[in-house]
Amino acid sequence: MREQNDISSLPFGVKLLMADETKSPAADAPEAATGAAAPAEKAQTQQQQPVQVQVTDENAMACYANFCRVTGSPEELIIDFGLNPQPIGVPKDPIQVKQRIIVNFFTAKRLLAALQMSVARHESVFGVLETDINKRVRPGLTQQNQPAQKS
Repeated sequence: MREQNDISSLPFGVKLLMADETKSPAADAPEAATGAAAPAEKAQTQQQQPVQVQVTDENAMACYANFCRVTGSPEELIIDFGLNPQPIGVPKDPIQVKQRIIVNFFTAKRLLAALQMSVARHESVFGVLETDINKRVRPGLTQQNQPAQKS
């Protein structure tokens, strides 16, 4: 069982879970040792702290995806994940959806915030992610296709 780490900027008590991070139980109650805070301050502090949710992933199945499609209705979003065997150009064969997750818009917004934070953290360490496959695979090709600028 893993505990989620406290990320105070995520909304609604959402916490970002990184696979290599753990939290010690002693860090959960630093004010309990001092006991100096007034009851009103303790109540306000408790309201600001996100709820600690324990998560077990013993039965979770992992599936790699390099393709996703988002569709939905006024009440829900449907997120399909699959493997695109031909990431450059238009695939010849249909992409097979391997996983489908249906969420309400509140959960989708929390997921969006968690993903934005996770990608921002990754980019701050490793650099900006280029989502255009043509620029990643053939970076010189885009420069060659552009007309030469006149000096």
